[in-house]
Amino acid sequence: MDASHFQRFLIEATTEDPDPTNGLVEEQLYGLYISWCLLNGRTPKPETDFHVAMKEHHVDLHRLGITGPAATDYILHSS
Repeated sequence: MDASHFQRFLIEATTEDPDPTNGLVEEQLYGLYISWCLLNGRTPKPETDFHVAMKEHHVDLHRLGITGPAATDYILHSS
């Protein structure tokens, strides 16, 4: 698995949210990832690989917010 690929996604498209009531669900995070990939000309990894990588990076969905162009794209296409 390409750890730097997922690290770059986390750095560019997510932010820490101190309010645990604003967290994301897994489907939202994967949707954000798909938006990030499309905007950056990358081929998305399969959803199972993505979730394994998020566990390896100790991602806490309850403390995660979204940011950047991928967040805008995700919000526009999910509404």
